Amino acid sequence: MANILVVDDELGIRDLLSEILFDEGHQVELAENAAQAREVRQRMRPDLVLLDIWMPDTDGVSLLKEWSTTGLLNMPVIMMSGHATIDTAVDAVRIGAQAFLEKPITLQKLLKAVEQGLSRESGKPAAAASVPVTNGQAVLVDVVADFPEQVQVPTHVPEPQFDLDKPLREARDAFEKAYFEFHLVQEGGSMTRVAEKTGLERTHLYRKLKQLGVDLSRSKKVG
Repeated sequence: MANILVVDDELGIRDLLSEILFDEGHQVELAENAAQAREVRQRMRPDLVLLDIWMPDTDGVSLLKEWSTTGLLNMPVIMMSGHATIDTAVDAVRIGAQAFLEKPITLQKLLKAVEQGLSRESGKPAAAASVPVTNGQAVLVDVVADFPEQVQVPTHVPEPQFDLDKPLREARDAFEKAYFEFHLVQEGGSMTRVAEKTGLERTHLYRKLKQLGVDLSRSKKVG
């Protein structure tokens, strides 16, 4: 478990990132601008910061530079933006950012970047990743592994039995779990085919299956 500070001026993004990270067992602090981020940084030292670049008061790169020049950049910082250029990403990395994630941020990229950032913070070796090079400058971007495309599923799903005396939400969750387990079996555990079949984007499907408690362990390779 880590203490993670999320700095973004968009409420929806703050809430979404907070929910995802909380589900992963982390403690999350939120800030909607640089002023609030400074206050949180003074109050507690985050183990990792997710920092948006474009904010109304002080942009994320300026705040990163401020922390660097005042000796406060002693935690990994992952920059986020939907409009940043390669030059902006290069500047952020030169100042001390650990990684750069382009919005919209997929679930698997977020979790992998956070895992790598926390691994660097704790001194553990991070997973190797190739980094694009522009004009001789290595640019650390969101080079992260995808979530499993092929998942372990049972060879069959028993006939579902639904308890209609349960509250609606519990009954609905039971139905959805049986529904997705059925399609996982039908599609041989392929997340891509299940996503196409059910009409969900793969990231949303993966998150939904985790919420429902569906086993998503990787299937073993054969041969």
